[in-house]
Amino acid sequence: MRLSELESLTSDANLWSNPTKAQKLMSEKNTLEFNLNNFTNMSQSLADYKELAELAEASSDDKGLDEIYSELVALEARVKHAKLEALLSGEADGNDAFLEVHSGSGGTEAQDWAEMLIRMYSRWADAHGYKVEYVEETEGEVAGIKSATLKISGHNAYGWLKSESGVHRLVRISPFDSNARRHTSFASVGVYPVIDDSIEININEADCRVDTYRASGAGGQHINKTDSAVRITHIPTGIVVQCQNQRSQFQNRDAAWKMLKARLYELEIKKREAKAVEQRDAQGDNGWGYQIRSYVLQPYKMVKDLRTEVETSDTKAVLDGDIDIFLSAALADKLGAANA
Repeated sequence: MRLSELESLTSDANLWSNPTKAQKLMSEKNTLEFNLNNFTNMSQSLADYKELAELAEASSDDKGLDEIYSELVALEARVKHAKLEALLSGEADGNDAFLEVHSGSGGTEAQDWAEMLIRMYSRWADAHGYKVEYVEETEGEVAGIKSATLKISGHNAYGWLKSESGVHRLVRISPFDSNARRHTSFASVGVYPVIDDSIEININEADCRVDTYRASGAGGQHINKTDSAVRITHIPTGIVVQCQNQRSQFQNRDAAWKMLKARLYELEIKKREAKAVEQRDAQGDNGWGYQIRSYVLQPYKMVKDLRTEVETSDTKAVLDGDIDIFLSAALADKLGAANA
């Protein structure tokens, strides 16, 4: 059994003499343990519900049977989720993720929409037991945010969220318009994996411009109010990263370099994926200019993913973080196409 083999290997006192190998083995071990524990828990839950159902049926407890049925429906959803998650086999799918949101043109409207998206992803992460950390936040002049970056840490965070990269469109009656007119707002989302030290990314520092600045506005409600923020621009690719949440310029600089390495690594992954599936129309979802989802609050309520055609009228639940139907559909669609 592979897990037993890994337990033996990771218990070797000399393992950490090779940190790269050690990190790789520990990551594999943790993933196998997570999957095995998940399977064991679901199997035990099914056995427990079966026993409870037999007792409820024997005592004609209709209310108890209804409750057990509801639990079984929830368990079925967990099983479907686990089946999809077991297929996350990309080289960075198991990693933590950086998630960036940038408001589009439209001033306060778009900045408010960007903040709504950050809230949506934060709530999704909280509901799934992920740790959320604000890395950067630039407040809007009136309301909302111009941009924000979250670090979402947990099992397969990048694998689940990578399909969210693209442009998200909102249609609603503007709360900032005294004439109560309908407005359309755009915000772009980018997701890239947090990489560990076992992955080597070589960056020529001569290709980068490093700027220091004071955090905008009041410093962001989630950001330390210091003047040691760091922005790094990678000139060949145009990639810009920034960090404000650490207490010293040195710490912010170190975190920003790690983010830049992650962005360049993600860019390379996307290039490889694009070559493998270049015949697919959905290839465009890797681009910042590609609209992937529409959120309509007026004149009707509908959230629709434009790649998979999955939609729901429960817009409140979606904006409160219930986006699993979209994540699962995007993953299933990509895996299905890859196997076609």
